[in-house]
Amino acid sequence: MRFLLDECLSQRLVPLLEEAGHDVLHVVDSGLAGGIDHDVLEMARTDGRVLVSSDTDFGELLARAGTALPSLVLFRQGNRAPEHQAATLLGNLEQVAEDLDAGAIVVFTNDNIRIRRLPIQG
Repeated sequence: MRFLLDECLSQRLVPLLEEAGHDVLHVVDSGLAGGIDHDVLEMARTDGRVLVSSDTDFGELLARAGTALPSLVLFRQGNRAPEHQAATLLGNLEQVAEDLDAGAIVVFTNDNIRIRRLPIQG
């Protein structure tokens, strides 16, 4: 899968996901560090990447946009260690891959996984 990691996530997450065979780009390496969220979403969309973040603003932007892509993975967990985030994503990717391919917001919390298909209606 192709991922774009938001700047609020550690760059140490990149090799952890790459080692599992994924194409991973960090916002810092793309020249969008400090940029506006709209530009980050647009890059994910045009480059065919799933945006991975812990910033809930992206979910709101996607809901207002009314589009099916890009998909978004949100980490809403207490443990923000890159190793924990990689284990969470990789350990659950098979379960959520179809949703991410179709367009969804996938939220990982301490206790569960919430999936909301895009576009969000009403």
